[in-house]
Amino acid sequence: MSYMLLIHEPVGQRQTRTLAEGQAVYDRMLQFADELKSRGVLCAVESLASQDSRAARVQVREGRTQVMDGPFAEAKEMVGGFFLLDVGNRDEALAIARECPAAEWAMVEVREVAPCYT
Repeated sequence: MSYMLLIHEPVGQRQTRTLAEGQAVYDRMLQFADELKSRGVLCAVESLASQDSRAARVQVREGRTQVMDGPFAEAKEMVGGFFLLDVGNRDEALAIARECPAAEWAMVEVREVAPCYT
C-alpha cells in the first residue's frame, strides 16, 4: 500500500535556525531517507523550498485563472517536504512517521494514496 508522509512545518521556522543548524536538520532527514531506501519502502522523497516569492497558487474558476504569488500571509504552516512509501499497512506507515526526525520540530501527516473520489 502507498502512503505519503507530508511534513507540515510552521512558516518562518527555517529562518530561526543558523545555517549550521539548518544543514544538521537536513542531514538528519537525508539519513532517514537513506534508511528507508535500505529497508525497501521508500518510493520518492523531496524537500520543498519555503513559501517565499518563488511559490505560487493557481486556481481556475468559471474559466478564469487566478495566480497568487507567495509568500502567503494567511498561512501558518507550509508543506516542507514529503516521503512516498510502499508499506504493508497503515500501522507500518505510522511507525515510520514516528521515526521521522521532522516529527520533533514539525507535524508528520500520514495519508494513504487513493483516488480522489474515495
